[in-house]
Amino acid sequence: MLTHAFDRAAQFAIDKHRAQVRKGSGAPYVTHLFSVAALVGEHGGDEEQMIAGLLHDSIEDQGVTEAELEAAFGARVARIVAACTDARETPKPPWRPRKEAYLAALVGEPAEVKLVSACDKLHNARSIARDLADPAVGPAVWSRFTAPREESLWYYREVLRALSQGYSHVVLSELAAAIAELERG
Repeated sequence: MLTHAFDRAAQFAIDKHRAQVRKGSGAPYVTHLFSVAALVGEHGGDEEQMIAGLLHDSIEDQGVTEAELEAAFGARVARIVAACTDARETPKPPWRPRKEAYLAALVGEPAEVKLVSACDKLHNARSIARDLADPAVGPAVWSRFTAPREESLWYYREVLRALSQGYSHVVLSELAAAIAELERG
């Protein structure tokens, strides 16, 4: 059962990301946040992990602080969100070193973080795969991102490798399948 904390987190996410849209598709960004939270819940995550799924981009994209998250949603949620964040400053540091630092940290994260990160990457990979299969988008989907196709694929493969170290969960096989679909596309 979800408590009112989830309701507050949902409203917080909506308020913070209200004006943000998904790259290329123009879909409201909150669709991604709710999808990640749903995947976390469907894969056995608890309410705090689902809340972290809703808020996982709030530090990186909206300038929310870890202290603000802790005050509103508790230390565990704040810790998971912080661990899912690869940039805290604006402008963001260069792409490759930022991703390499995130990957190095991800290896040692606990299962509660790895589940949220895996669900985030799974939803992103599935979204890209859907756009790759859309004749109106196709391979042009890669132009939406900072890194070109090969670098993006490298990152997804390395995320899967990092998540797989010391962690075993069905979500990883789903992520592997989504990555394989991206590699074929």
